[in-house]
Amino acid sequence: MSVVKKTASEQLLNDKWDVVISNTLVKTALGFGFGVVTSVLFFKRRAFPVWLGIGFGAGRGYAEGDAIFRGGDAGVRIVNP
Repeated sequence: MSVVKKTASEQLLNDKWDVVISNTLVKTALGFGFGVVTSVLFFKRRAFPVWLGIGFGAGRGYAEGDAIFRGGDAGVRIVNP
């Protein structure tokens, strides 16, 4: 078995992708949970609050991922090289 050593830029890109994917999954799950609770408490168990929460969560995760890859400061975690 040969061991392939990754360059610093590959490792940085992999670290950024790890942060972006985990952040998006967490935001989407939180949006789902918020949508379910809102649906049960206020909207007689209709589906639209759940989908709305998922959309907001996924959108926020996408926006923060875009900020991570562009190098801007959006109040998200910094991925150190």
